[in-house]
Amino acid sequence: MYQKSYTRWIFVLPAMIVVSILFIYPFLSSIFYSFTNKNLIIQNWKFVGFDNYIAVINDPSFWSAFSNSILWTIFSLVGQVLVGFALAIALHRIRHLQWLYKILLIIPWAFPTIVIAFSWQWILNGVYGYLPNMIVKLGLMDIAPHFLSNSTWAFISLVFINIWFGAPLIMVNVLSALQTVPQEQYEAAKIDGANVWQVFRHITLPHIRVVIGLLVVLRTVWVFNNFDIIYLITGGGPANSTMTLPIFAYNMGWGTKMLGRSSAVTVLLFIFLLLVCFIYFKVISRWEKEGE
Repeated sequence: MYQKSYTRWIFVLPAMIVVSILFIYPFLSSIFYSFTNKNLIIQNWKFVGFDNYIAVINDPSFWSAFSNSILWTIFSLVGQVLVGFALAIALHRIRHLQWLYKILLIIPWAFPTIVIAFSWQWILNGVYGYLPNMIVKLGLMDIAPHFLSNSTWAFISLVFINIWFGAPLIMVNVLSALQTVPQEQYEAAKIDGANVWQVFRHITLPHIRVVIGLLVVLRTVWVFNNFDIIYLITGGGPANSTMTLPIFAYNMGWGTKMLGRSSAVTVLLFIFLLLVCFIYFKVISRWEKEGE
């Protein structure tokens, strides 16, 4: 008995070490530094209590980045769920060459983020970009639109790119969930004369809503914490119109070198996402109880 327990810990230990290095240590160090005036240039530091948190909360740039993050997450998430769900429904009804459509639709998710960012930079560039020049050639506009240098268009463009990038993940998972719905229930509903909306509301949705709920939780965390797409395409500009909290924290830590204040931003971001996830899981738990 003792030998089996010892062997079990041998197999688990490497994974625990990796998790500790990659997650636990950075997490605890961020909390620790958030209570100090740690600077990447100055070696000496001291504890300052909640001064960093007070400074961050009183900073208008923080609230601007926070509101951008909220809008970025809401619009991206709603778009990804709607587009991904629509594609999953369409694929679920296709009987021929479904595998080919799956491959074609999953392409955005398969490419590295840096490739996607630079490709869209080229497509949307106001001087030599393919899309702006095509709009002018088609006579839709007299002057090529500057999608990435206009504050409003830059944000809309990033949301569109994120929807295009993230919808395939929703599509694949929802399609898998749709394939688990018993066909006998659809046949019974058809015999009873149920319309399309009634079938969706009383049969399809109850079977897949937990899966959709978990996807919403994961995508909320990932989209809210998204850094690479925004940073590589706009860098948070123009005029901070696409500045989100992760980029704000990065600029605070590596731009001004104030690691303590940057850590305070990341801790506040973590607390906010923790509260959001708590609400999500309460709703999902209620759905699971209703489905029992």
